[in-house]
Amino acid sequence: MKVRLFRHRPGTAVTATLALLAVGALAASNSPNRGQQANAKESLTTTTPTGPMELPAEWMTSQRLSDGSRELSAAKYVKARGEANGIFGRTRGAYRDLANRKWNFFGPVDIGGRVVDIAIDPKVDDQLFIAAASGGVWKSRDAGMTYESVWPQDWVQSMGAVAMTSAGVLFAGTGEAQPGGGSITFGGDGVYRSVNRGRTWQRVGLKDSHAIARFAIDPSNERRIFAAAAGNLFKPGGERGVYLSENGGSSWRRVLTPPNSTTGATEVIIDPTNPKRMYAALWDHLREPHQRTYGGPGSSLWRSDDGGRTWQRMTNGLPTDADQGRWGLALAPGDPKRLYAYVGTAIGPFRGFYRSDDGGDNWTQTPVTANQASQSTFSWWFGKLWVDPKDADHVFLAGVNLGRSTDGAQSFSSVGGVHADQHVMRWDPKVPDRAYLGNDGGMYRSDVNGVAGGWAKATYEPYTQFYTVDVAQTDPSLKVAGAQDNGCNRGYNGPGGPWESIGCGDGLQVIIHPEQSNIVFGCSQYGSCYRSENSGGTPRQTIGTGQTTSQRRNWLTPLQFDPSDPNVMYYAGNIVNRSTDNGRTWTAISPDLTGGGPNDPSGYPWGTITTIAAAPADGNKLYVGTDDGRLWWTDDLGVNWNQVAPAELPGTWVTRVAVHPTNKDIAYATFSAFRSGSDRPHVMVTQDGGRNWTDIGRGLPDAPVNSVIPTSDGLLVVGTDVGVYISAWNGGEWAALGANLPNAAVMYLRYHEPTRQLTAATFGRGVYDVTVPRCPWASTRLPLRKPGVGVVAALASCRA
Repeated sequence: MKVRLFRHRPGTAVTATLALLAVGALAASNSPNRGQQANAKESLTTTTPTGPMELPAEWMTSQRLSDGSRELSAAKYVKARGEANGIFGRTRGAYRDLANRKWNFFGPVDIGGRVVDIAIDPKVDDQLFIAAASGGVWKSRDAGMTYESVWPQDWVQSMGAVAMTSAGVLFAGTGEAQPGGGSITFGGDGVYRSVNRGRTWQRVGLKDSHAIARFAIDPSNERRIFAAAAGNLFKPGGERGVYLSENGGSSWRRVLTPPNSTTGATEVIIDPTNPKRMYAALWDHLREPHQRTYGGPGSSLWRSDDGGRTWQRMTNGLPTDADQGRWGLALAPGDPKRLYAYVGTAIGPFRGFYRSDDGGDNWTQTPVTANQASQSTFSWWFGKLWVDPKDADHVFLAGVNLGRSTDGAQSFSSVGGVHADQHVMRWDPKVPDRAYLGNDGGMYRSDVNGVAGGWAKATYEPYTQFYTVDVAQTDPSLKVAGAQDNGCNRGYNGPGGPWESIGCGDGLQVIIHPEQSNIVFGCSQYGSCYRSENSGGTPRQTIGTGQTTSQRRNWLTPLQFDPSDPNVMYYAGNIVNRSTDNGRTWTAISPDLTGGGPNDPSGYPWGTITTIAAAPADGNKLYVGTDDGRLWWTDDLGVNWNQVAPAELPGTWVTRVAVHPTNKDIAYATFSAFRSGSDRPHVMVTQDGGRNWTDIGRGLPDAPVNSVIPTSDGLLVVGTDVGVYISAWNGGEWAALGANLPNAAVMYLRYHEPTRQLTAATFGRGVYDVTVPRCPWASTRLPLRKPGVGVVAALASCRA
């Protein structure tokens, strides 16, 4: 098989011969649905890690670092959001119709998403506030059953902590302190304060903290507020450690300085009977492009007996070596001398559980086993403990499952009835035996003190983290979507209607047959997919290992229909597979189209295809992109594959390829990572079938572009980490589309041409729809810029 390589400039083709490989595929896991105790990540991480990083590697993080940079900082997002705001400002003045278009929330409201902290209103009955991991701050007025946003949708959405004083002053700490597994946790830009229970907010400091893990309010003087700042996951230094404000949050000073530049604070606790006594947990951690260092000499527990002015490390009975990961720490409110703590190893597995009965002077290891702790190999994802305010022996442990002990942490058993991966638990002091729980599946309430079978899930929580969405071509109100740690889901009941789980572990690619909406395909991580003729329900036919050919499969393995023939489908690991019978059987049609596999066996498993697109106008024409920055095309269904020379491309992760609806030679490719001042593009176009590519992303914010949609009348729409943008004349100038889309990353776009409905899947705020304007100057082959006509004038003629 000949594989021809083309550069931008004609006349520089070289030829290479590659053999088609047909070998066994990487095993993929198919894990239980949302709401069950098992977790998809656990089944993928049970093998012994080869280094500080183990599967699942951070898929979203890896693509954003695919330019070789070592840092994914909040500062990059702050800069990109500033650029996005600039585009929006120009859009409002230049062509107001685009900016004023309204995005409509479609749903879901009954799935939820990761919740990392809870603050119970001390004065208002049944009112609480929660921090959604990448969805802002939410308020419930009905004891945790329904939620409304109280956070500006155009601000940073990543959250780490919330707390409230007895007078109702609310604090929010931005940035998530636990690093992601397959997904991502975004950084923040400091501490915010609301004096009116979330109606308005003001930033009050620690803008370089990156992630706030916990607040503690001094009960004897509520103007004294402590914040545990975890720091930048990707970069040493910055504002790390325990900080104190003595003026209600208006200013802050560090009172516990970590022992090194990669250690931050993840816990701060005040003894309610003796506020001068305090405790803190520090965590030494750093995320590099191909390595996690999630433990080290800085991981430790500390105590202060003078209100936080001085601190001493607690060591008597605790480990003192460097193989310490993230610590969980809790105090029993009913017996403040009783402390509980647990820690993992530096590479992730549970290490040990400890108890003190004398305020931390002495510690004893309890016989809690790794199986009871339910930490899998990623104890860094949890690091939390909670003690019943009325019973010092009644302890709850964060893990994949919720652990519960009634014997003072001598043993733990699993509490059923809640979603996997626990992050926060709080008791309502006004209602006996009422507790709230936040996990990867959202919010739960127990009125029987947290016992098994006593948890009720919230009914309205619109902060789901989605990877993908698809829209039925027969009816755009029918949608399916893949959610982080919440499976594949079907929304066939219209806007605001209930959604149903349709399998998968983490929900990744989910697609609907173009002509028969009852035929649905759903995929878990690493290409473990199914085919269903019951709208995603059972029975399901397996697609993946054993049915397709590839040695490596991406976390989000592409699975797509051929728009010219709905019975033809494509599935790609590192090799493209084709089906001509609607996904029942598969044949490999390419060699390995990547660089040949992982460049670091302990890092992200590089060397996979990330996107594939067939030309609607010609089913023989395919375009393919990879995680190692390669672009390919074939004009003859894979008999010959042609590669764009890597030196002529950005070299970063190809997030999406899309082909013009009527012209097979016009295609678009989008790229992740940040330009960071370089001239690397985020969006490129070819108008000659793949031979030459031009950068058309100038003017977009410097942030990853995750999706691209070309319309038949010449518009181009892209979804980015910081919004959705539209262009005329194949790019070059860009306008913001709509003003009210929350500032969560837009991971996937789907377009329904007959109704001009554009659907966006956001990572933290659910699914939204908007109507794309109609333009009268339809063309099958557009110039890069129509001479004498700017984008403002062109788009001015576009109407609904």
